[in-house]
Amino acid sequence: MEITLTPIATVVGGRSEVADDFWGGIRSIIRLNADLPLDTVKGLEEFSHIQVVWHFHRGSEDDVHLGARHPRGNTDWPQTGTFVHRNHRRPARLAISHPRLLKVEGRDLHVEDLDAVDGTPVLDIAPWFAEFGPRGEVRQPAWPGQMLSDYWAAPPQ
Repeated sequence: MEITLTPIATVVGGRSEVADDFWGGIRSIIRLNADLPLDTVKGLEEFSHIQVVWHFHRGSEDDVHLGARHPRGNTDWPQTGTFVHRNHRRPARLAISHPRLLKVEGRDLHVEDLDAVDGTPVLDIAPWFAEFGPRGEVRQPAWPGQMLSDYWAAPPQ
């Protein structure tokens, strides 16, 4: 089965270059397509965070890696399979982020901490409901914490 998706919005501003770290405090706008009625965001401003599904548009089919590899090429971390990684090398090249919603201004959703670059196509937006967060204790190996220690740090000046 093939699924065809049409973007509903585009990321405007924020970072222009793809990077692994230093996404903290980055502000950008998710600009809804002009053909969407303004009612589609009615009530969204009541939420502190939104869930954003977006496409790694700068990646290509050639970037996709099926199989195991070391995260970020670091041999100190174990080889892990495709679905353990959260990057553009995934088959559908989709990402989900949870930025803070600062304000809604017409078709512009002003956000902070969206780890997508300027021009990124957005496929879906939803409010973040705390009740949909993970249930029970969350566990993970040590390497993601090591790898992502600077992910939400402020960009170096």
